Amino acid sequence: MPERPRRHPSPPSGAKRSGWRRPASPADTPPSVPPSAPRPAPAAPTPPDHRSVIDSAVYRDGRRVASPATLAETFRQLREEPDGMAWIGLHRPTQPELHPLATEFNLHELAVEDALEAHQGPKLERYGDTLFVVLRAARYLDAQEEVEFAELHVFVGPDFLITVRHGSAPDLSAVRHRMEANPELLSLGPEAALYAILDAVVDGYAPVVEGVQTDIDEIETEVFRGDPAVSRRIYELSREIVEFQRATRPLVGMLHGLMAGFAKYGTDEELQRYLRDVADHVTHTSERVDGFRQALTEILTVNATLVSQQQNAEMRALAEAGFEQNEEIKKISSWAAILFAPTLVGTIYGMNFEDMPELKWAGGYPFAILLMAVVCTSLYVIFKKRDWL
Repeated sequence: MPERPRRHPSPPSGAKRSGWRRPASPADTPPSVPPSAPRPAPAAPTPPDHRSVIDSAVYRDGRRVASPATLAETFRQLREEPDGMAWIGLHRPTQPELHPLATEFNLHELAVEDALEAHQGPKLERYGDTLFVVLRAARYLDAQEEVEFAELHVFVGPDFLITVRHGSAPDLSAVRHRMEANPELLSLGPEAALYAILDAVVDGYAPVVEGVQTDIDEIETEVFRGDPAVSRRIYELSREIVEFQRATRPLVGMLHGLMAGFAKYGTDEELQRYLRDVADHVTHTSERVDGFRQALTEILTVNATLVSQQQNAEMRALAEAGFEQNEEIKKISSWAAILFAPTLVGTIYGMNFEDMPELKWAGGYPFAILLMAVVCTSLYVIFKKRDWL
């Protein structure tokens, strides 16, 4: 992709539109182009269907001077404003929709590919005089009690800012209105708009942090209440917190990288203060998210211990019930054996056989009764000694 000449000379150090970027490697530095060189016209003059364009505006000195209906008109208006800035907002653009922007502003093909695929982690990269920033916005859904993440890509150039949003968060229209209400800040250039977007993303983390904290408090109550569904909720919330960490942790390094380039790029002091404030908020949020991860790990350990204790108690109760059942079976079996002995004797002597020797014996009946009593008593004594009765 050919290098795009700058529309106007770079502002001197200390000027309002100061650079707000990380140091670039020598390989990233574009060749010097005379400031008077005209910008080449787009390779595709016929604009495609711009259904993904949410808002497109040209600003001069922090004030909106044009709201073009098409991207082609935006490009033309920007050429007519030597000190202007274009701010273009897109939502889930297709490759044909993003191609004119890539051609007009000389966006690197790798960055364009990332913006189309929308499966990137937070990062900040430099391609020549253009910064490419990937952010992960978050939103807490009260009804579902879960965190929804959205991806945001930002291209920041000398005189343009392009946002490619994949998801509903953050509300960039509110960011634009806030910046338009503060022309002095917006006049600092695309870097100021980038600050506002960073600030909106980071501020959007606050409700998520509070929502997650509420979920953790509820989970703690459910754990000690013995709710059987709490393990699944802990697992789902742990996954959301891991995603939250992936969204916040890289931001800390990104913002510190931007702050490291303050002196080199002559960043305006007001922007420096704003960026430091955003960095502080990101650091605080990242620390709280790390704390959530640790708290959930401890809760999961406690829940596993409580579940194990509950299972042990249930096993002990089953064992006790089995023991009691065995005792009852032994008692029943003992009495059955005792009652079986006289029944056996009575059955034998109750048989009607003429040749039975004891049939004419005078002491047969007392002997049978005595035999029954002796057998029953012996069995009772034996079972009693064995604690079966």
